Amino acid sequence: MAAPAITATAGIPLDQESGGRSAHWGGVFAMTLCVFALIASEFMPVSLLTPMASDLQVTEGMAGQGIAISGAFAVLASLSIPAVAGRIHRKALLLALTAMMCVSGAIVGLAPNYLTYMVGRALIGVVVGGFWSLSAATAMQLVPPSKVPRALAIFNGGNALATVIAAPLGSYLASIMGWRGAFLCLVPIAVLAFAWQWFSLPAMPALPRAGSGNVLRLFKSRRFVLGMLAVGIFFMGQFALFTYLRPFLEAVTGVGVSMLSLILLALGVAGFIGTLLIGRFLKAGFYATLAIIPVVMAAIAVLLTALGSSVVATTVLLALWGLVATAAPVGWWTWIAQTLPQDAEAGGGLMVAVVQLSIALGSTAGGLLFDASGYQATFAFSAALLLVGAFLVTLTARASHAEST
Repeated sequence: MAAPAITATAGIPLDQESGGRSAHWGGVFAMTLCVFALIASEFMPVSLLTPMASDLQVTEGMAGQGIAISGAFAVLASLSIPAVAGRIHRKALLLALTAMMCVSGAIVGLAPNYLTYMVGRALIGVVVGGFWSLSAATAMQLVPPSKVPRALAIFNGGNALATVIAAPLGSYLASIMGWRGAFLCLVPIAVLAFAWQWFSLPAMPALPRAGSGNVLRLFKSRRFVLGMLAVGIFFMGQFALFTYLRPFLEAVTGVGVSMLSLILLALGVAGFIGTLLIGRFLKAGFYATLAIIPVVMAAIAVLLTALGSSVVATTVLLALWGLVATAAPVGWWTWIAQTLPQDAEAGGGLMVAVVQLSIALGSTAGGLLFDASGYQATFAFSAALLLVGAFLVTLTARASHAEST
């Protein structure tokens, strides 16, 4: 799963006049390239667990902890960087985060041992948390208010593109130049993003916060608490399974590198389609859509356990997984915008923290179960969490109805 798409703009209305402010679309596209490199870097290990584990002389579950540690550090960054950003020049901060992404890619690609690899993964976690916490406010400084939704849509285009091609491309490149070469290929892209941002981003002084900015105050709302729990359990369930797809596909489905890349591509393309379609389902039944998605994913997890030896069945099931799983964050960020119209920055930072912490916990627990009891235990754990997440969505819907009456 890729980082979530941000659809709110820190409580600042999108329909106010631009006041003659010019749009810096070059900066928007430079940041979109940065998004692409960032998301590809974050989830590249999903398609490379087997060769990474072999080369670093660790289990596949331990190699999967590279995603867990990036999630953990993303949590810390998402909670701390927004406060720092309120006091320093945002362009400098974005350039520092992009430079850190370059360093992370080089460290991981050249890592002589497991500890060094984990240090590199921790650095990319800091970039993930910091960047997504700043992205909405940055869009507000790059373009007039009326153009902010378009700028965010372009950012998310980089997210979607990376989601589609990162896993299959990583698998393919690893077959040619090894897993280290696959990671090192991302470094020039990050360097290009750094240079493009350097020249295209305007001066961006720190912006004052909208709303209260008090994260703790948000927990007074039962609807918000239940919604955050639903989000967290959903991402835990998703990444408990998703992180270990490659060893499952190789050992159970019995696919080679070429077929593995095609299956992951099908998952990614289906996910891209899902992000285009989910809007109409959310309009038809907002909470019903958010509840049905984890139920469908839980059913897929169970079916993969039963039908995993069939290449055709597994490909179809994983494409369906991508269709619904990739679209789910769009719904949850829409929920943040609706629930916290004046505190979207505080709520958005907390959302990033919850998502990344859940990714870390899910991939960690999934890895421990995978090493101890095999894929069946990991997939069953994923299904159970997803069903709990669906139940929490129904509670969130009831709380929302109660608070609105």
